[in-house]
Amino acid sequence: MDLLVRGGRASVILDDMPRAAGSPHALSPRTADPYADLAVIDGRAPRFNQATVGVVALLGVATGWWVLFAVLALQLTLGLLLGRRWCLPCVLYFEVVQPRLGEGPLEDARPPRFANEVGAAFLWTAAAASALGLSRLGTTLGAIVAALALLAATTGFCAGCTLYRIGARLRGVRTLRIHRMDLAELGVAPGRGAVVQFTHPLCADCQELTGRLVNQRRSPVLVDVSRRPDLARKYGVAVVPLAVELGADGTVQGRLAG
Repeated sequence: MDLLVRGGRASVILDDMPRAAGSPHALSPRTADPYADLAVIDGRAPRFNQATVGVVALLGVATGWWVLFAVLALQLTLGLLLGRRWCLPCVLYFEVVQPRLGEGPLEDARPPRFANEVGAAFLWTAAAASALGLSRLGTTLGAIVAALALLAATTGFCAGCTLYRIGARLRGVRTLRIHRMDLAELGVAPGRGAVVQFTHPLCADCQELTGRLVNQRRSPVLVDVSRRPDLARKYGVAVVPLAVELGADGTVQGRLAG
């Protein structure tokens, strides 16, 4: 039950977890397999993809070649349905760019995936509208995609990712509304409070949060959502990291992160 964190060790670990991402003892420069570890993604990969989408969509707007909207929509859809190997910008990043730059910080893959879903819907609609003679509508939708994609690529602000996180909180993250957690199933001794952190072994932000809490002498109980999806579902954890403070009776005292 070994977990490397900055500043020390976590006090209680519910499951055996692999060595933390970015460990100096890692045997491979890649912590996550980009085609197999789909729960996380190199944080630079979505921006590379967004840059590609933005440039091609802008070209479609400038030239009126609406078929470019369809090509982009098809690429996004294939990647979403069949995996990252079917997404040409993704393959270019993971096979050419990442080996030269190294693996960037890993992040939850769900927000950028949702952003791709939204982008694909806009692009399919833009292509269909243009094909039906509604060129103004098609160009407007294509321009929206180009603008938001280039904004995300240059500044890191992803509108689709933000919408996902807002939606996740509205529909799923109900920890504070539950008000109480079962201390026994979390591995906490009766009559003792605890800080509980929901985490993922490949999540860089999760490791940073764990190290910060340890440095604050608030060593957390770690719940690995990849091994305990039942607890993630039970407590409505849609995005990690998430940390809460529990009282001696399991009452949620407050959210510390997430």
